[in-house]
Amino acid sequence: MGTDTVRADAADEAADRRREQRGWYFYDWACSVYSTSVLTVFLGPYLTSIAKHAADADGYVHPLGVPVRAGSFFAYSVSLSVIVAVLVMPLVGAAADRSGRKKPLLAAAAYTGAAATTAMFFLGGDRYLLGGVLLVVANAAQSVGTMLYNSYLPQIAPPEERDAVSSRGWAFGYAAGALVLVVNLVLYMGHDSFGLSESAAVRVCLASAGLWWGAFALIPLRRLRDRRSSAREAKEPTAPGMRQLAATVRDMRRHPLTLAFLLAYLIYNDGIQTVISQASVYGSEELGLGQSTLIAAVLLVQVLAVAGALALGRLARTHGAKRTILGSLVAWAVILAAGFLLPAGAPVWFFVLASGIGLVLGGSQALSRSLFSHLVPPGKEAEYFSAYEMSDRGMSWLGPLLFGLTYQLTGSYRDAIISLVAFFVIGFALLARVPVRRAISDAGNPVPERI
Repeated sequence: MGTDTVRADAADEAADRRREQRGWYFYDWACSVYSTSVLTVFLGPYLTSIAKHAADADGYVHPLGVPVRAGSFFAYSVSLSVIVAVLVMPLVGAAADRSGRKKPLLAAAAYTGAAATTAMFFLGGDRYLLGGVLLVVANAAQSVGTMLYNSYLPQIAPPEERDAVSSRGWAFGYAAGALVLVVNLVLYMGHDSFGLSESAAVRVCLASAGLWWGAFALIPLRRLRDRRSSAREAKEPTAPGMRQLAATVRDMRRHPLTLAFLLAYLIYNDGIQTVISQASVYGSEELGLGQSTLIAAVLLVQVLAVAGALALGRLARTHGAKRTILGSLVAWAVILAAGFLLPAGAPVWFFVLASGIGLVLGGSQALSRSLFSHLVPPGKEAEYFSAYEMSDRGMSWLGPLLFGLTYQLTGSYRDAIISLVAFFVIGFALLARVPVRRAISDAGNPVPERI
């Protein structure tokens, strides 16, 4: 009878864990639409057009009295949002770990971001400053929410399940991004038949991403549960932003192998983010491809990233997460070399390149997240994932800088794109040197059979 009770309890625990994991996937489903439709496709060109409409005769707008070239306003707003996120994430991460109440903080981040995105419906005319404020709020909120969401991974999945669970989360996000982007593109390209102006269609697309984010965030907020922190941790004060960041970094110095992984991730992820952000520039300026081709390529990447995330997750079960990530970095370098050789005016080959990016994109990101989750000391999940999220979002500036400088010095986007191979070569070398089994053990976690 005792054995039967133990088995029943284990089965109930496994069922509860599966239910919580399914709820966790839906946060990626909820917020990834913002990244795809708002940040990648619609907001940049639209906010830039509003800023240009509001500009003076010299092409400048003056937010808070500061002269800013209208064409740079979107980029500066994104940069400001990163600064805000870097200041807020360590605070929120430490508070989440010490209180054990991640879910209310996740709800606050999700609905702040969703509300700001929905309010983008009211952009128009010369309201560039409103657009900048909403972008800063939404982008920072997404960073904070993603950090809290990521920090649940080591709590809802035992070590042997994390690669698969992380990969499914990424797949859910890319699937949602592709689905909503298709609907948005139908609305945008056929706006006349829907009785909408082009501007109104864009504003509907922006607002729909916020509504989607808020609606589907209800699922993880219902299914995820908080874990109680120890009494000592709950009583520890949370320091102000920069002091808390410094305290987190000092604590991480006690785990140098975790820091070594973060350094490798910072470098190769900088390369990944630069490829994503500059691929459309390369396609339009160097290859002479039209806007419709570039949007179709973005959609293709989204669709194939679902399959790629799941496929690399399965490869990790056989070969381990570290080896699979290393293999994906080799694939990234090969993709860039192929991009360097692409002929101009050949959309078919650009789609082949986009297919390659899609297949490695989701998997390399998903497995990096799951591998890092093994390197986080118990009770420090949100705090350490704030550093991980800053590596993901706050430090991805060197790649675009190298890309821009290479183009400035050579006048060739082909030279600029091939220069990014360095990030994958260096990232590969640094990651290969990290003894992940010892890093996991040093962090105080059980070492999986295959990692």
